[in-house]
Formats: sequence, C-alpha cells, structure tokens
Amino acid sequence: MEPETLMRAAIDQAHLAEAAGDVPIGAVIAREGRIVARAHNRRIVDADPTAHAEMLAIRAAAEALADWRLTGCTMAVTLEPCPMCAGAIVLARIDRLVYGAADAKAGAVDTLYRICTDGRLNHRVEVVAGVLAEDCGRLLTEFFRRRREMGKK
Repeated sequence: MEPETLMRAAIDQAHLAEAAGDVPIGAVIAREGRIVARAHNRRIVDADPTAHAEMLAIRAAAEALADWRLTGCTMAVTLEPCPMCAGAIVLARIDRLVYGAADAKAGAVDTLYRICTDGRLNHRVEVVAGVLAEDCGRLLTEFFRRRREMGKK
C-alpha cells in the first residue's frame, strides 16, 4: 500500500483517540496490501503508560497473523515513535516504518535516536519519514492548544 494511504488510515485512528479524550496518535499495520491492525493511543483511557498506538497495533497484528514476527509488514504512525515503540518495532521485525510528524521531545527514529536503523541491533527497519507531516502535526498542535485553553496539561 502507498505510504499516504496508510497514513490516512492512521490519521483516522488518531481522530478516534481524540474522541476518546486521548492524545491523537494513530497507527496501522499492513501486509500484502491489506491492513491487518489498527490502533490509537489509549494511555489516558486505559491508565496504561504503555498503551501507545504503536504498541497496541503491534499486539493486534501479532494476534491477527498468529506470529510475533511481523516480517513483510509496514507500520504507519502519525508521530515519530518514542524509544519504547521504536524498540518494539525492531523486536517485532517490522520491515518498514512510515511516520508523519517528527517528535522533538521523544523521537527515537530520526530526531533524538536512530533505533530503527542502528546497525548494532539484530534487525533494521526501512524508514519513510514526513508522510502527511503537516496534517499529523496539526492534529497534535490543535489538541494541545485546546487542552491549554481548558486549563489542562
């Protein structure tokens, strides 16, 4: 599937996160031209610091494919993954990562670290950065602007 098509599906997931009161980050995983998993942030909803969209999508894809090795898969996520998620992407053996907006505070793919392409690890991920970055970034910027206006952190 084309990166933009996958990112639009991830953006749809981000909207679901926001509707549930969580940070609008969405992720999808595809294999052989078909989306096998969709997820969005659920940290606030589930009171779980590990409930990032990427982690939930990886779990859903592994269950759907009955295999922890997600070789042949592409993940699209609206925000550059953090260290936890980048590590999980490597451990899951995902072939390709497509992300939208860079994350200056926690980005572990290109910004602060390069976990997905680190040659010291046993697997490297092809990275496609900046896909629909403005749309993805706008979701987050507007979400946090509204929260500040409401006096929330």
